[in-house]
Amino acid sequence: MDGTKPAMESNAEETQDEGQESKGCFECCIKCLGGVPYASLVATILCFSGVALFCGCGHVALTGTLTMLDNHFSRVTTDHATLAVVIQIFQYIIYGIASFFFVYAIILLAEGFYTTSAIKKELQSDFKTTVCGRCITAFFMFLTYILALSFLAIFGFTAIPVFLFFNMWNTCAAMKSPDANITSPDSICVDVRQYGIIPWNATPGKACGATLGDICNTSEFYLSYHLYIVAFAGAGATVIALIHYLMILGANWAYLKSAVSTHEYQDIKTKDDQDLEAEARSKEGQNSSSYS
Repeated sequence: MDGTKPAMESNAEETQDEGQESKGCFECCIKCLGGVPYASLVATILCFSGVALFCGCGHVALTGTLTMLDNHFSRVTTDHATLAVVIQIFQYIIYGIASFFFVYAIILLAEGFYTTSAIKKELQSDFKTTVCGRCITAFFMFLTYILALSFLAIFGFTAIPVFLFFNMWNTCAAMKSPDANITSPDSICVDVRQYGIIPWNATPGKACGATLGDICNTSEFYLSYHLYIVAFAGAGATVIALIHYLMILGANWAYLKSAVSTHEYQDIKTKDDQDLEAEARSKEGQNSSSYS
């Protein structure tokens, strides 16, 4: 019995130590999760998704559009040489947008981590924010606002090819509809030249009747049309993500400014309390010396 008692006590101590270790790990995990800026994380995921959809689908859709124009609307390459250059420039711009937003979203996520931890330490009186930190947050607010307006313009610009392809798709669907009662299908045409995409001297420049139906059945048209829709949705998601970022940065800046005001008030109050305490001690010293 004497030999089993120390063994039981050692097992109990080991169990207690394991329980303390597991409790410490749990508290550490909770502390780490509490420092995650979930709003910035959601905005970053949404920004990555929107930019990826816009850039990837937009790049492929532009290539398909140029192929479709080469094959059906402007068979002479010199007639749409300017358009080919413009599409190539747009594709290079897409590369730049993808690279820039990948870096910028990571920077904003890092800023979210920094501001979240700074606000918590500020509330615990363990840390004081600097003017530089608040200026950085204000600068990101301004830059995000400019980017949101820019991508809002891109969002509207992306609606143009969606509208053009929708008109062509709707025309083909009307030709195939049995309720349309079309007696002369060759009179139904889509003239791309009227949209200013290709010059008026491009040949043939338009597609009518059965030729138009064949174009709508090609893989280039089908794929480009749906990719433009996805790119349009991606641009919208990016605008929402930037607005989300803007609200987060505005809230963080307001929290930091409020924390600074609170600290200044606490410093003034502490100084006044110290002055009152020193004055009270001096009066007590004077009274004790007068009695003596």
